[in-house]
Amino acid sequence: MPNATDANQVKPKQTKPKALTWEECIDKIQYSDRYSDDVYEYRHVMLPKPLLRMIPKSFFEDPQRPELLRLLREDEWRGIGITQSLGWEHYEVHAPEPHVLLFRRAKNFAPPPNVNGMGKTKRK
Repeated sequence: MPNATDANQVKPKQTKPKALTWEECIDKIQYSDRYSDDVYEYRHVMLPKPLLRMIPKSFFEDPQRPELLRLLREDEWRGIGITQSLGWEHYEVHAPEPHVLLFRRAKNFAPPPNVNGMGKTKRK
């Protein structure tokens, strides 16, 4: 049987979890191990779902349906916080899981010689 003090107790307010910032989302991007076939090596990158909601609408196939990303150019996927070595291309969208981006690069990919920030090869 409840006593009089139970009725007078104030229940704590339910608060929404704090929304993640862009930087916090970028820190939560997950990268798979690499796997390969005879031609390409592959990896997939999993974006935190809150980050997917922060991506510009122009990155989606249909801006009215933000559940399906279009294929992104390197400057676009790097611009949303994905960091990978050179040579990777975003080659496929997996519609059931739009936060998973599929990447590939040629199995024999060799990065270009060291280049400084001005686009010219460094001299020795």
